[in-house]
Amino acid sequence: MINANIPLLELRNIKKDFFGNQVLTDINLSLNEGEGLGLCGENGAGKSTLMKILFGMDVIRETGGYGGDVLINGEKVNFATPFDALAAGIGMVHQEFSLIPGFTATENILLNREPKKTNVISQVFGERLNTLDYNEMNGRAVAAIEKMGFSIDPNMVINDMPVGHKQFTEIARELSKDKLKLLILDEPTAVLTEKEAEALLESIRGMAAKGISVIFITHRLHEILSVCDKVVVMRDGYVVKDVPACETNVTEIAKWMVGRSVSTAANTDIRELSDAKTVMSIKKLWVDMPGEIVRNVDLDIMEGEILGIGGLAGQGKLGIPNGVMGLYEAGGSVEFEGRPIPLNSPRSCLDANIAFVSEDRRGVGLLLDETLEWNVAFPAMQVQDKFLRKLLGGLIKWRDEKAIGEVTNKYINELMIKCTGSKQKARELSGGNQQKICLAKAFALQPKFLFVSEPTRGIDVGAKALVLDALKKFNREYGVTVVMISSELEELRQVCDRIAIVSGGRIAGILPASESSEEFGMLMVSQVK
Repeated sequence: MINANIPLLELRNIKKDFFGNQVLTDINLSLNEGEGLGLCGENGAGKSTLMKILFGMDVIRETGGYGGDVLINGEKVNFATPFDALAAGIGMVHQEFSLIPGFTATENILLNREPKKTNVISQVFGERLNTLDYNEMNGRAVAAIEKMGFSIDPNMVINDMPVGHKQFTEIARELSKDKLKLLILDEPTAVLTEKEAEALLESIRGMAAKGISVIFITHRLHEILSVCDKVVVMRDGYVVKDVPACETNVTEIAKWMVGRSVSTAANTDIRELSDAKTVMSIKKLWVDMPGEIVRNVDLDIMEGEILGIGGLAGQGKLGIPNGVMGLYEAGGSVEFEGRPIPLNSPRSCLDANIAFVSEDRRGVGLLLDETLEWNVAFPAMQVQDKFLRKLLGGLIKWRDEKAIGEVTNKYINELMIKCTGSKQKARELSGGNQQKICLAKAFALQPKFLFVSEPTRGIDVGAKALVLDALKKFNREYGVTVVMISSELEELRQVCDRIAIVSGGRIAGILPASESSEEFGMLMVSQVK
């Protein structure tokens, strides 16, 4: 019998360092059964590291372990692997997906826990020859999906899913486990539309009602206040605040996180650029990108503007830049500065001085095992011959290490990237700081035109304002035309001059960023013929 006065989870004096960098110092917190805890902090504050300790992740053991104690129901535990944590009733949905691409949602949800049935052969030769009980698997998967309150196709292959549905598959996998006591959600709504996010928040409320405790890590502070019982704020590896959610607000939490007041005011200098020339003209664009619908996009982009592209998940907003840049098969036509740009040719775009910051920072954006210097400078070296010393008229070239170090440190300082130095490997940075390196890499190309897709995904409130300001500065000071794709409408309204909404694979409409949220919402749900 569990004593009701004993917390389900207690962390005492937790300490941890990576590569000589102290990331956690004397962390103390507790969580009761059926309670929701919102964990807030800037990127690099130590949130994900703390959860990796709790979940027994290999990276913790491989880097020397940790100090302090973890207690479950009053008993000290030390999870050597995630399997130990799972056995104790702890589930975790990570910021980066851990799904098998070629498997269906059902197969991923029940991976390594598939129900089996006997047959004539297995009765003779043993249970190793049992077969999967697909009817039972489908029933369990559907039941887990229904717990979320959001419908996804259990038979869809992960490769074909929009990113939001992948996130729901991860969550359904944890909800399908019978012994689940505590669920850790690391940025679960970062890739979701507002409608999908609300469905997930309702699901979190339902988990608490069933006695499942939740640790909810997100930079969308209003979501924490709507579903959590208490808020724990971390800064620079310390817990700086532990308060009931009903006793605080978004402004206070943001100030605790960054140690200063953070402005989230709307864009006050929206420009009307109707007299500007068209710098890029997209006609009848279609893109074959899994999980995205891009059928017939016509879009003219004005020189020097910041154009936002928004819309619901899977409707085509992510497909447009990926198709133009040649990452997925596309058709139609694209003209840049009056000249046609061949589709399905990434190099042609780069040669025309068009850059792209992908939403897939780990899969496309970064060389994870290379230094920050190499990540920032490599594209400009490869495409533009920058950061190279030349001899004999360019017959011999070698890296200009001084120039590479200078440009990397420039963006480390400007974007306030938390790292041990420019020689650190990209893999060792937190997710939000990896995103900033992707931006630095694009800025180093000094392009005329920049596509930037989900630039603040997984970035905290303080760094989000900094990144958006950096994009605006890049646009204003260098005259770079910026097309920003985001799932967060309010983020687009803070930065952009105009916002195009994509619905059903086409442009449903383009409005000034000063228009009301309701007007944009109507375009999102419109059916374009």
